[in-house]
Amino acid sequence: MTGSDNKKYTSITKRTVVNTVISLVVLSLIIQVVSLSVYGLALTDHYIQLASDMARQASVSAAQGADSVGLTDKVMERYRSLTDEQREQNGSEEYRQYFKDIDTGKGSDYDVIQHMLGAFLKYSNVYDVYLAMYDEKTCKIVYVVDPDPVYPMQPGEWENVERKGMEKFLNWKGSGDLYDIDNTEKYGWMCTAGVPLKNAEGETRAFVLVDITIDTIRDGLVDFALKLSIISVLATMVIAAVVSLRMKRTVVDPINLITNAAKKYAEDKRAGVEKTQHFSQLDIQTRDEIEKLSQVMQNMELDLQDYEQRIAAIAAERERIGVELKTATLIQQSMLPHVFPPFPDRSEFDIYASMSPAKEVGGDFYDFFLIDEDHLGLVMADVSGKGVPAALFMMVSKTILQSCAMLGKSAGETLTKTNEAICSNNQAEMFVTVWFGILEISTGRITAANAGHEFPAIKKADGSFELLKDKHGLVIGAMDGITYMEYEIQLSEGDQLFLYTDGVAEATRSDNELFGTQRMLEALNRDPKASPETAAKNVAQAVGAFVGEAEQFDDMTMLCIEYKNKKKKD
Repeated sequence: MTGSDNKKYTSITKRTVVNTVISLVVLSLIIQVVSLSVYGLALTDHYIQLASDMARQASVSAAQGADSVGLTDKVMERYRSLTDEQREQNGSEEYRQYFKDIDTGKGSDYDVIQHMLGAFLKYSNVYDVYLAMYDEKTCKIVYVVDPDPVYPMQPGEWENVERKGMEKFLNWKGSGDLYDIDNTEKYGWMCTAGVPLKNAEGETRAFVLVDITIDTIRDGLVDFALKLSIISVLATMVIAAVVSLRMKRTVVDPINLITNAAKKYAEDKRAGVEKTQHFSQLDIQTRDEIEKLSQVMQNMELDLQDYEQRIAAIAAERERIGVELKTATLIQQSMLPHVFPPFPDRSEFDIYASMSPAKEVGGDFYDFFLIDEDHLGLVMADVSGKGVPAALFMMVSKTILQSCAMLGKSAGETLTKTNEAICSNNQAEMFVTVWFGILEISTGRITAANAGHEFPAIKKADGSFELLKDKHGLVIGAMDGITYMEYEIQLSEGDQLFLYTDGVAEATRSDNELFGTQRMLEALNRDPKASPETAAKNVAQAVGAFVGEAEQFDDMTMLCIEYKNKKKKD
């Protein structure tokens, strides 16, 4: 008995019922959310309108019979004259003494407004009504008159407010109702509506504010949701029962027949039976996808044997190719210098190179080798094409070029001889672009020739990298009898030379934009004091960031050398 036989399975009928119930529950929840939202918005609009109407009525009462604006100006003038330390005494008897000269006696403006707002509060269904002003500098609301019988605020006492709500009141342009809804730590959810009181110049000097608690909305929403939930549960039970009966007859029983046939088929395959007819014996006529499934299984049973034989052969072939490609990769990597520093005993120069193929193996290659004690050969090349053919042509080209260079030929003669050797037996009609230079280590002079390759980049010790637009010859392998011209580059202490293949400049991101030589130069100049290794890695990092998830299109190869002109001391 296998581990899968011990699993506890759930019938399709039960699963369908469960999924139906879940779907209906989700649907009912969506309906409840939408309904509750509409209901909640309606109640909220009701309270906003109620608070706004109450505020307008209260402002009319406060403006009649007393100088509300003048009283507010006196309180705010005194409040703003206090220091921060004095304001922090808010609520204490010491703090109230700062406002003792505000007339609150019988018949005063304060007394008149207090009685008017108190009467309004007593006979209105509101939480609080009061006269106050916002101080924008300290972000506080400063009370002027508050008739609250339980927790009255004295003139000048303040509370913190949200800046957003305060600015909404201070910057109101007079259109629509002026209100704000906030969940305060002290009072809970409150709807505050207000009406500004202006002076003769039209400046807002005070607000008559009305607070209405909207916690009652929650109770109404809970009651509404409970009733809607009961209806949803009853509807879900009825629909689930109907669905389960239909599913058993039209889906579950036919699928069980297919399941049993598949189980017997698997048992026969494990027993080594080559030909079976389990699915062809089924008689399912549901006239739907299940009947089509039965027919497909019959065809599968007939075709699977041939398929298994083909897939086994393909897998074996892929494994063989994978092993060969892995071996080819290792061979190619071993052909290129890959230990850095390559010449530990030579301190006159520092060199670093890297090659990242687009496939398992690539056609780019770099090379550097001592021709003699005072001459270093430098190679950067790019073979046409990619993959295994390019890799094979690359190895041949590299070997021929190095052999010609070791004969003591000049840079131009080396490329000329290499071209002759390749053209003599180039049945594949492939070609290779090559930049080849010979560095005279003692003087820093490079004699170079370019066979259709990218422009090198050079940096003087006191400058930045820029392209050296040398004269190109024809690519190697294209035509026999070509003579390659030479030119010279003089390196001084601290100068660097950067060589690369078109896989760097032509790296492409998903929108088909190229990386380009300008971005390459920017990456090289990111760190003026970078070593050759750091400079090459900066370019590789910039290319990776540019292309992102886009697939690498071409091999990417780089070589950077810095001339130091310093011999290693014994």
